[in-house]
Amino acid sequence: MAKEKIILTPDVLSNLQKVGQNIRLARLRRDIPLSLVCERSGLSRQTVVNVEKGLPSVSFGAYAAVLHALQGLDSDLQLIAKDDNYGRLMQDLGLVTKKRASKSKKTVF
Repeated sequence: MAKEKIILTPDVLSNLQKVGQNIRLARLRRDIPLSLVCERSGLSRQTVVNVEKGLPSVSFGAYAAVLHALQGLDSDLQLIAKDDNYGRLMQDLGLVTKKRASKSKKTVF
């Protein structure tokens, strides 16, 4: 069976490139050589370079391994889609509300 070709929009490609640039800048700010990131992550030099370019052909796990090699930046992955305001709004709109008040007798002052 042939592999499915994934078609990415220009916006998605741009976001991946920005992620790669941010990873590269984080490595340079920490003054960590590329060879050390390769050693810590267990990835080849070319794979780490591809991560820093933000190429979509690189696995998500490789991105996570490089972030981990940069002194624990992989914890930032937990922030992805954490605050899903649009999703929460859609969920709230789909909630069923009561059509009338409950029958319990309440004292009104």
